[in-house]
Amino acid sequence: MKAPVSLFFALALSGAAPLAAQAPPAAVQAQTVARGLQHPWAVAFLPQGRFLVTERPGRLRVVEADGRLRPPLTGLPDIAAGGQGGLLDVITDADFERNRTIYFCFAEPGPGLANGTALARARLAEDLRGLTELRVIFSQQPKVASQLHFGCRIVERRVGGQPDGTLWLTLGERFSRRDDAQRLDNHLGKIVRVGKDGSVPADNPLAGRAGALPEIWSFGHRNVQGATLGPDGTLWTHEHGPMGGDEINRPLPGGNHGWPLVSFGLHYDGSPVGSGASSRPGLVAPLHHWTPSIAPSGMALLSSDRYGPAWRGNLFVGALKLQYLARLELQDDRVVAEHRLLEDLGQRIRDVRQGPDGWLYVLTDSPSGQLIRLLQK
Repeated sequence: MKAPVSLFFALALSGAAPLAAQAPPAAVQAQTVARGLQHPWAVAFLPQGRFLVTERPGRLRVVEADGRLRPPLTGLPDIAAGGQGGLLDVITDADFERNRTIYFCFAEPGPGLANGTALARARLAEDLRGLTELRVIFSQQPKVASQLHFGCRIVERRVGGQPDGTLWLTLGERFSRRDDAQRLDNHLGKIVRVGKDGSVPADNPLAGRAGALPEIWSFGHRNVQGATLGPDGTLWTHEHGPMGGDEINRPLPGGNHGWPLVSFGLHYDGSPVGSGASSRPGLVAPLHHWTPSIAPSGMALLSSDRYGPAWRGNLFVGALKLQYLARLELQDDRVVAEHRLLEDLGQRIRDVRQGPDGWLYVLTDSPSGQLIRLLQK
């Protein structure tokens, strides 16, 4: 029997969520850096105060330090733009000032209506007009006829504070193929780790395991749209739940994170996920969940002192559905308090990153999105 949706949210608000959101007076002010970006999805940082911004319809732009938008870069691959798909995350290589290498992920067209998340590398031309030496280094398999759940956040792995030459990429289960998140013979609902040249690291947790794709780092994920690196090199992620059950995780090598066997949420028709349990022995439990859902996107772990010592080490997560920036206080790897920022903007927060200047930057997701710098009042 289906649980009434109203009952589900009543139970969630009465204590199913681990803590209640709080809304203290804003401690930051939003300074608009750039306007007129069409559904911007990710921001990376270039020398001389410039920015690199993806637009979901399939454009990559350099934004000047004064906010001027340069024409879209040339040299991108074919992109399946539609629904949640398009040009998504982008990062610069740790050695960008020497090699000018960037990495980006996107919805890669396949046969017919099929598509899948792909990861590419390229070199940004000195004149900032286009990309050269483009190479797709990973393609999610199988491709699926869907416009949903691409995942697509990239993190450069570091060991001992130094890049180790590999990248993590988050992948959605494409919504219609959720059961595949538990299978190891595909990339749906997985986090993968690959070398910067597309090779498979020999120490990947499932490398050499019969029936498992060697790129897989962890599995049992739904749609991971936030990822960042902790100061100790640990990967932090968050993912969209169904109706409730958005999660924060630290994906374990070879770990099964549970989807769609368990969840704190319900399916959109009100029916339970799996057996209706939120946990099960042998499955990795989330560090934190939001029920009801906030629809999280973008993630940063603040390492600077720009906002005072109380904010250093806090986790920042954008909310699309509820339109705010969450500041999460951590203690012993647990979320102990949540504060809502930027609620007065009334905009979907798609990405959040710490810039090289120590300030936080966010992107708002709309047909005329903005790049915003958060300054301390």
